[in-house]
Amino acid sequence: MRNRFSWNLRYHAPVLVCLAAILLLWLLPTGFEDAVVYQEADRCTAKVLEVDNSTIVDTGLVRSGEQRCKLELLSGAFQGQIVDGVNMLNGSLEQDKLFSPGDTAQVVVSHDGDTITNVTMSDHFRLGWEALLALCFGVFLILFAGRTGVRAIASFALTVLCLWKVLVPLYLKGWNPIWVGLAITLFLTVLIIALVYGFDRRCWAASSGSFLGILVTCVLGIAFTDLFKIHGAVMSYSESLLYSGYSHLNLTQIFMASVFIGASGAIMDLSVDITSAVYEVVEKRPDLGWKEAMRSGLNVGRAAMGTMTTTLLFAYSGGYIALLMVFMAQGTPVDHILNYKYVAAEIIHTVIGSFGLVTVAPFTALCAGLFLAGHKKAPSSETQESIGPLQPERQN
Repeated sequence: MRNRFSWNLRYHAPVLVCLAAILLLWLLPTGFEDAVVYQEADRCTAKVLEVDNSTIVDTGLVRSGEQRCKLELLSGAFQGQIVDGVNMLNGSLEQDKLFSPGDTAQVVVSHDGDTITNVTMSDHFRLGWEALLALCFGVFLILFAGRTGVRAIASFALTVLCLWKVLVPLYLKGWNPIWVGLAITLFLTVLIIALVYGFDRRCWAASSGSFLGILVTCVLGIAFTDLFKIHGAVMSYSESLLYSGYSHLNLTQIFMASVFIGASGAIMDLSVDITSAVYEVVEKRPDLGWKEAMRSGLNVGRAAMGTMTTTLLFAYSGGYIALLMVFMAQGTPVDHILNYKYVAAEIIHTVIGSFGLVTVAPFTALCAGLFLAGHKKAPSSETQESIGPLQPERQN
C-alpha cells in the first residue's frame, strides 16, 4: 500500500504542479496591461452594415486610401450605437484587409468621456473560429489519448502562459534573453516530461538529456550568430519594437535565444522516445548494465535522427516558400541566396537545431543508462491501470 501511494504521488504530482503554475501565471500581471497605445480607447467588436470604397485608389495590385464603413458596435461601453469606422489601407497586401457588409470586425473606439472621437478598424474578428478550432483539437486529443491528452493540453496551456506572461515581459524589461530563455526552457522541459512519466527516474533521464542538447544548441547558436554576423533585426517586426520605445533591447541576443527555444520541442520529443525505449529494454532485462542500456538508446537514436533532422527543415522552410519562389523567378544564383542575411539566419535555426537533435541522442542514452539500468522495475502508468493495485513486492 505504501509503494502504491508513493507511485501515485510521483505520477500525479506533476499535474498538480502544472495546474498550480497555470493558475499562478493566469493571475500574474505582465506589467504592460496599461500600455499607452490603449489609453482612452475601447477595444470591441462591430458588425459591418455598409461599406464605401470610393476613396480607395487601385494601382495594379496595390490598394491605398481608406475604406469607410458604417458599423454597429456589438460590445464595449458604446454597445448598440451606429458609428462610422475607417479602415486605412497602406498599400501592403500582407497587412491590408477589406471588409464587406455582414462581416464582424475588431475595432478600437477612441473617445473623450462619453463622446466617440474616432473608430479604427483593426482586423476581421476571428476569435470565435479560433476558439472552435482549439475546442475541436482538445476534444479530439482527449478522445484519442484519454488522460494523456488532458495532460498534453495542460502542458500546452502552461507553455503559452510561460512565454506570454514571463518570457516576453522579461525580454521587454531588458533581462538577459539567453539566461531567461534557458531558465524557462529548463522549467518547461522538466514539467512537460514529468507530465508524461511522473517524477521518476525516466523524467530525470529525459530532462537531463534534453537540457544537455539544448545547451549545445545554445552555445553553437551564440557562436555562429557572431561568426555569420547576424543582427537580431533580421527577425520580423523587430525594428518596429525598437521604434516603439524599446531601443535598449539587445535584438541579437533575443535572436540567439530563439534558436535554442525553437529547437527545444523537437529535442524534448527525441529525448522522450529514447528514454522510453531504454526503459522498456531495462524492464525486460533488469540485469542489463548501464553500458548495454546506453547502446540500446543510441541505436534508437540513430534510427530516429534520420527523420528528426529534417523536421526542423520542414518547420522553418515552410514559411519561406514565397521567398524561394521569388529567388527562382528572378534567377538568383544559389551562392547568392545562401549568402543573404535572412537566409543565413534560417540556416542557423535549422542546422544548429539539428545539431541539438544529433547530440541529444547520445546524451539521453547515457543519462537513461545511468538512471534506469541496475534498478528494479517500476510499473508505467499503462501497466498500473491494467494490473490494478501495485503489489507490495514491486518497488521502484
